[in-house]
Amino acid sequence: MEFGMLHLFENPVGKTEGQVIKEQMELMMAAESLGFDSTWPAEHHFSEYGFCASPQVSLAAVAVKTQKIRLATGVVVLPFHHPVRVAEDFAFLDHLSEGRISLGLGRGYQPIEYQGFNIDQTQSREIFREGVEIIRKAWTEDRVNFEGKHYQVRDLEVRPHPYQKPTPPMYMAVLSPESFTLAGESGMHLMMSAAFGLSAENARKGVAAYKEGRKRVGLDPEGGRIACLFMMYPGDTMEKARKEFKDPVEWYFRTIAKYVAPKGEAVKGYENYKKSQQFAEEVTFEALVDTNAVVCGDSEYCVEKLLRLVREYGFNELLVWTRLGGLDTKNVLRAMELISGDVMPAVRKAISR
Repeated sequence: MEFGMLHLFENPVGKTEGQVIKEQMELMMAAESLGFDSTWPAEHHFSEYGFCASPQVSLAAVAVKTQKIRLATGVVVLPFHHPVRVAEDFAFLDHLSEGRISLGLGRGYQPIEYQGFNIDQTQSREIFREGVEIIRKAWTEDRVNFEGKHYQVRDLEVRPHPYQKPTPPMYMAVLSPESFTLAGESGMHLMMSAAFGLSAENARKGVAAYKEGRKRVGLDPEGGRIACLFMMYPGDTMEKARKEFKDPVEWYFRTIAKYVAPKGEAVKGYENYKKSQQFAEEVTFEALVDTNAVVCGDSEYCVEKLLRLVREYGFNELLVWTRLGGLDTKNVLRAMELISGDVMPAVRKAISR
């Protein structure tokens, strides 16, 4: 079981943009010394929900100050970028980090972001599929040729090729049921999210569809990594943990209610906790902490819940979302220490039995 951390660079508490960036970078650097396997900055635009517009910029800074931690993206929203440029940037980063890059890709789900870039969100699936194919070609072929609906690339030499051969690991973020199959057929690793409302039942169905997709294109069905994201916050006591995590979690749900699409394909993955805008605006932490989206309590409680979630969801890579809603850095660091010292060893020991 590997442990990674998601970072959104959100700012709900009136800090300066410089303070948020400094604090988030501090946490990303600290993850290596605390034994986390990976760190995952997320791309977002145009709101307080997150303003890390370029995960590759933040990862470049982490790369030169770390030696071991895997540098991943959670995620790059591929329809917002030309895939040739994505291929170039992350191949360069792969060399800079001596082979520590994992490229997480997604289609995004916020209309405000698609509107800001003047991109038709209904075309995101086709744009994404073409983009992934071009990135692979850019990383593995001497000259790239591609004729698609959205992109045309003709006899282009794309350099550098990545440090990792044939390519760095590629993950696909999934929300809608159809995306699990696409991830499998694309030969990518899977990134799903209980934090975004995915139930254990739908996760099991999705993972089965993912494995079937891999099998359909001649890949080992068991060969892909399966990552799952949870809001997670251990504390020295159950009471302390839940008191500190309450406001950040509720902030997230209030905020996502403003920015997520109210209907359509982009929000199919939210059906378990977001039946409507009103639910997201009114839901309480007390209700959420009993769901699978949130893991919050003392270390023993977090270990027990995580082991149940591993069995129910079937993941082998855990992404924790701890720095949430402007949570104070000293509190996040303490939670990371508890994850490192208590939760990681206990979960790994139990799974290895």
